[in-house]
Amino acid sequence: MIAPHSTAPPVSPRAVRKAVVPAAGLGTRFLPATKATPKEMLPVVDKPAIQYVVEEAAAAGLDDVLMVTGRHKRAIEDHFDNAFELEQALAAKGDTVRLDAVRDPARLADIHHIRQGDPLGLGHAVLCARHHVGNEPFAVLLGDDLIDPRETLLHRMLDVRERHGGSVVALMEVDPQQIHLYGCAAVEATGEEGVVQVTGLVEKPAPGTAPSRYAVIGRYVLDPAVFDVLERTPPGRGGEIQLTDALQDLATGGTVHGVVFDGLRYDTGDKADYLRTVVRLACDRPDLGPEFRRWLREFVTGLEDEDSSTGDGEERRAA
Repeated sequence: MIAPHSTAPPVSPRAVRKAVVPAAGLGTRFLPATKATPKEMLPVVDKPAIQYVVEEAAAAGLDDVLMVTGRHKRAIEDHFDNAFELEQALAAKGDTVRLDAVRDPARLADIHHIRQGDPLGLGHAVLCARHHVGNEPFAVLLGDDLIDPRETLLHRMLDVRERHGGSVVALMEVDPQQIHLYGCAAVEATGEEGVVQVTGLVEKPAPGTAPSRYAVIGRYVLDPAVFDVLERTPPGRGGEIQLTDALQDLATGGTVHGVVFDGLRYDTGDKADYLRTVVRLACDRPDLGPEFRRWLREFVTGLEDEDSSTGDGEERRAA
């Protein structure tokens, strides 16, 4: 049972309108594809992964987006810029569908870019946004975590921030055997369904030491107080400045809430999950789904028939 928590932090009246998208990682898990192409630009069906993230921010009313990039990430800037020659060529052909698709990224929001410089961790990437964000609350959306467009996670988090103030993190209950792969939150109930008080956080706890099964996933709504904490946060796990460590400091003051999410989330930071993401989103597309699902059924049936004929299926299931 989660004990009830009665402490209510002061509410800030400021509305959230800015989003920060850290995109400076090296993408080592996807080498060699990411040797010359930013991992955030890997296509998910026919759009780069980072475009889904910006679309999510824009749909939640965040019209000012800062991307924190690094060296060799120029392709991200180009994608969210106008492409005059390409647009002119498509317009001359009367190809309005592709013309709109090319123009859409630049029209999603007022998009800015800054370079992180040294890859010193997520906390440092967020700190790089300080001058742009100023003394305003802001959202942070990680490009590896795609939230299904039909979900309302970010809207819910913004609502919790508006009512309670402080900072808000997205939480997802995961298998205890997997919790060591995530930042993990200790929580108390608030009496509000799907909303908890975060009393502590630990980054990738050692097996058997996690305070709960609630993993922090890649959506945050942060109070600007986090910047002062990040300034004095020493490097933690992996020699990096961890955002989790700064939030732990804020959580001790009772100013961090969590929104529990049990909807559709796609992890494009893992090869197998990336492939599953492409398949799932392609199946959902009205222009691709019907034909693709037919082919997929035939393909899976063929695999099952092949397994039956060779006996591999029983061996794989036993393994």
